[in-house]
Amino acid sequence: MQETQERGPYGRVLLATATWFAYAGGVVFIGLVVMSVVSIVGRKLFNAPVPGDVEVLQMSAAFASATFFAYCHLMHGDVKVDFFTANMSSQRRVLLDSAGSLLIGLLGALLAWRTGVGALSLKEAGESSAILEIPVWLAQAMMVPSFVLMALSGFYMCLQPWTRGKSTP
Repeated sequence: MQETQERGPYGRVLLATATWFAYAGGVVFIGLVVMSVVSIVGRKLFNAPVPGDVEVLQMSAAFASATFFAYCHLMHGDVKVDFFTANMSSQRRVLLDSAGSLLIGLLGALLAWRTGVGALSLKEAGESSAILEIPVWLAQAMMVPSFVLMALSGFYMCLQPWTRGKSTP
């Protein structure tokens, strides 16, 4: 709770948004599990699987996975190998963490840009899934806001130690 208060208004809004994105992704994954169970049971017992279940699973899982990146980064949930930095000063660790967050921000911006361009390309091509004929570009376009949020989170976490005037994040 104390860390949330230290974030400031922009950081609190960013964290709240990332939290809601993560909840949405979790709800989508729960729905996918339910759909998969219904499809498997239907296939085994009644020879009636959910039509297009694999298509829906692939498209929805891609979107849902992207929703967790920003929250994970804001909560310091990234995988860090601190074996090499354990003996460094806190200022050097802060500098390395800031550099890593900058890279996360740049990666998020790159992914948002290229995913958006790819979605537009798929829309122009008119590509759709084989069974349900769902436009493929929709699933790809749904990932873009999550990547934008990831970029904003990375840039925010890069600047946070320096704007707070503290040596530790």
